[in-house]
Amino acid sequence: MAPAEKPAVLLAAPVLPALELMLEEAFAVHKILPGPGRAEVLRQIGGGIRAAVVSGSHGLGMEEMEALPELGILCVFGVGLDALHLPGLRDRGIAVTTTPVLTDDVADLAVALWLAVARQIPRADRFVRGGEWALTGQHPLAGRASGRRMGVVGFGRIGQAIARRVEPFASEVLYSSRRPSPMSSLHFVPSLLELADVCDVLFLAAPGGPDTVGLVGKEVLNALGPTGVLINVARGSLVDEPALIAALGEGRLGAAALDVFVGEPHVVPELIALPNVVLSPHIGSATVECRLAMAECVMANLRAFFESSRLPTPVGWT
Repeated sequence: MAPAEKPAVLLAAPVLPALELMLEEAFAVHKILPGPGRAEVLRQIGGGIRAAVVSGSHGLGMEEMEALPELGILCVFGVGLDALHLPGLRDRGIAVTTTPVLTDDVADLAVALWLAVARQIPRADRFVRGGEWALTGQHPLAGRASGRRMGVVGFGRIGQAIARRVEPFASEVLYSSRRPSPMSSLHFVPSLLELADVCDVLFLAAPGGPDTVGLVGKEVLNALGPTGVLINVARGSLVDEPALIAALGEGRLGAAALDVFVGEPHVVPELIALPNVVLSPHIGSATVECRLAMAECVMANLRAFFESSRLPTPVGWT
């Protein structure tokens, strides 16, 4: 008897090489990454494809999904959904899964970025490497990190994990989200502007998408103030970048640490030139352990789909 054919899976985004190998061992993989003419290519080969792997930054457009009439599931290598056309997916009844195993790693980075910018660690590193320590003997003083009032914007898994980590440092931790969490005893502030006004440090952990574009603009940055610190490990789109650059350059905001950017991987020169910013290249989930766990999560969801079993990590409507 001939062996059963492997199910066809579309790999539609750059992913961990280990995940590519896992996919190729289990499925007939069609690797078609984002680029001009992808919809036309999919129209030619997409008839038998029932599953696709995408990422939080690289999804499938409506035209591309129309070229996949048998598509039944999108597995996101990540937790962001802002690259997906969610209404179209709901209308077609296409299941969507994410990999919610990156919480601790992203929260760890958020705290690391805050400490790095608060205690000027990158500047201190350059001070030693550049020989200035030997010449001057004294690095400029930084402000104390602990004892500050901390605010967390977005109180899902990652926001809550950040709050748990910074609570021992803080005088108080407050949060703002769409609704208060019944599982938390922390103080809920419904207004982002009010949260920024009463906090010294603001961590962004809210989801991306059209509802949160420019969430942090001039008013919020002014409310955070000349000694305030902004940390963003969520999505670059949450922050009005020109307003942030102006606030940092004019001294209306004290400092910022950013792992995400509007046009990443391209970062505007004006942001790079600022001395009171710490920058990192979207590495919240970039640990060996986390990325392997994410890959295993994608595979578990694909296997469950093709076996008609319950999906391990579906989003809301699936």
